[in-house]
Amino acid sequence: MPDASPVLPPRSLPSTSSAPVSPDVDVDPAAVVAPAGGWPGDPALGRMVEAFRLLQVRHARLLAHESATRGLNVTDTRFLVHLGATDGHATTPKQAGDQLELSTGAMTSLLDRLERRGLVERRPNPGDRRSILVQSTPAGLAVAREVGDTWAAVFGAAIAPADRTAVASAFEAIGASLDGHHRAVTAR
Repeated sequence: MPDASPVLPPRSLPSTSSAPVSPDVDVDPAAVVAPAGGWPGDPALGRMVEAFRLLQVRHARLLAHESATRGLNVTDTRFLVHLGATDGHATTPKQAGDQLELSTGAMTSLLDRLERRGLVERRPNPGDRRSILVQSTPAGLAVAREVGDTWAAVFGAAIAPADRTAVASAFEAIGASLDGHHRAVTAR
């Protein structure tokens, strides 16, 4: 069961001014990722990049805690959340490995671990006899749901209901931009 973290009231999105980060946020100004001289003419861009960096660090910390609480490693939890997002549909190990950027060997080890724990099951792939399908068990779905509930509580505490659609749209746009950049640099 996730920790009982204090639930804060939702708040509106902060302004996009270049105001300093609130004092309760542990930001090391020397650690801000920016080119020499920052982003001239757009201090909000620097603030956004730094906020994203800190979000990644804090998310990794939370995911590590959620995983350790359940006796899992982070990759195991990421995979269970990935399966949980498929609405009960199975996936092939290759598809999951591509999504998680895991080698075939790493994917096999992951499946062996999770299957031993009763969190996933393998079954023949009716569409390809050379392949198998992997699906969450009810216990695996419970892990994915618990982690998802933790994320929902965190986002719900931080983002006012009126702002959630805009934040989701921003995340989708950032994700699409990251994917586009990845495809462009790997095609070179």
